[in-house]
Amino acid sequence: MRTAGDLASYDDGYDVESTPLARAAQHSILARQETGRREAAFQRPESTRIMVVANQKGGVGKTTSTVNVAAALAQLGQRVLVLDLDPQGNASTALSVEHRRGVPSTYDALVDGQPLVDIAQPCPDLDGLYVIPATIDLAGAEIELVSVVAREGRLRKAIHAHPWVGSAAEAGEERFDYVFIDCPPSLGLLTLNALVAGDEMMIPIQAEYYALEGLGQLLETVDMVRAHLNPRLAVSTILVTMYDARTRLAAGVAEEVREHFGDQVLRTAIPRSVRVSEAPSYGQTVMTYDPGSPGALSYFEAAREIAVRGVRS
Repeated sequence: MRTAGDLASYDDGYDVESTPLARAAQHSILARQETGRREAAFQRPESTRIMVVANQKGGVGKTTSTVNVAAALAQLGQRVLVLDLDPQGNASTALSVEHRRGVPSTYDALVDGQPLVDIAQPCPDLDGLYVIPATIDLAGAEIELVSVVAREGRLRKAIHAHPWVGSAAEAGEERFDYVFIDCPPSLGLLTLNALVAGDEMMIPIQAEYYALEGLGQLLETVDMVRAHLNPRLAVSTILVTMYDARTRLAAGVAEEVREHFGDQVLRTAIPRSVRVSEAPSYGQTVMTYDPGSPGALSYFEAAREIAVRGVRS
């Protein structure tokens, strides 16, 4: 299990005489400039990868992981869309886009069928990163969709209707390379829409015992969706968050997760970090708030793993 300390001391051609902090700064500068050898290593996927980020347990770093992985991929030259499906709108806050009541949002796409291309807002901090915000109106969407025919497939229909979603032949060079759907901490109709819409699933798991208890229920839901609604859905990525290398508990939980899920678990764990927690209060991700911090380095490496590994079923 790699942590930020391992990443900071990793030598990939930078000045070996520099300190770990200096090397970390060099990593982040290259990332933000989208230059150097990193850029050449990350070719765009052949078609848009639609990733659902879900875990019905709250407080596991789901939204934090969504926005920071998306930001890191944008720093690597990828074109990314973040779709905020949580009525709290935390992903919209972290990416500094307007999401007050009345702003066109995921609610309008799900309930009224408004095209996503008319709703998407560019993230002001990063080129190539776009956001479909969520407003508090989304809290009533599940009730309003109860009587709608094929209600569980409305998000999938909306995403695939976007002109920038698809293969290179279908959507051209302007296509999105990644679509991340940030789900609410529940297994309701909003999350079901996300699971039907996605091709891949990323599950953040907090490195504590309670985080494992609800995982079985989530995976049962995924199996049901795969059997009846979306056979393409694959749990491609497990991300261990809030990892504290000083405790045996964190190491034990990470080891148990790795034994059960194998290669689906990213080698990089996200450490507990004050800077990661501070960033949203400034309307930023940690990737722009403090790109040389351990949390930013870890999310950068996690994003690189996701880009390299591709889809795993």
